[in-house]
Amino acid sequence: MQKFQTLDSACVPMQVEDVDTDQIIPARFLKATTREGFGENLFRDWRYNSDNSPKEGFVLNDDTYSGDILVAGKNFGCGSSREHAAWSLVDYGFRVVVSSFFADIFKANALNNGLLPIQVSEAFLGKMFAAIENDPKSEVHVDLEAQIIRLNESGEEESFEISAYKKKCLMEGLDDIDYLISLKEEIKTFEHNQIAFT
Repeated sequence: MQKFQTLDSACVPMQVEDVDTDQIIPARFLKATTREGFGENLFRDWRYNSDNSPKEGFVLNDDTYSGDILVAGKNFGCGSSREHAAWSLVDYGFRVVVSSFFADIFKANALNNGLLPIQVSEAFLGKMFAAIENDPKSEVHVDLEAQIIRLNESGEEESFEISAYKKKCLMEGLDDIDYLISLKEEIKTFEHNQIAFT
């Protein structure tokens, strides 16, 4: 996974609540077993007409907006537990998703795949949407180590929570398996000591 330290980026606003994982990546695209290629079908039924032409008015089809941060309404990632939802967001290019509430399984899947879900207050989320509406190119600063998200133009910021373990994994670019491998020598020492003790 790509290491995550800080990020300064414009945002893509999706002011929709209760976005479920079937809307993020429809079930008919879940046949692949590798993580690559899911980005092209991110929000497929919202992005494209039945003839595969882009739908006017959908935010990912609007050149006004760009960036590595998706700002979404409350209860993002609800529904089924498919990990492909996180895969599709990462493959599309998002590194951060901001919402005032995330479904627990989606949040875990995101963290396991290098996508940082930042839960903020309703008030701060509202300020983010307002800032993007006022200037679509306005940037947001994310500092994972400090656990701070800040609107660069106004300087307003809010702290966010993340488990110490997942924070370490993101900052070092490790998934769960990589993390265990990084502890290989410590595990060997522990096993050796256990055998010696018995």
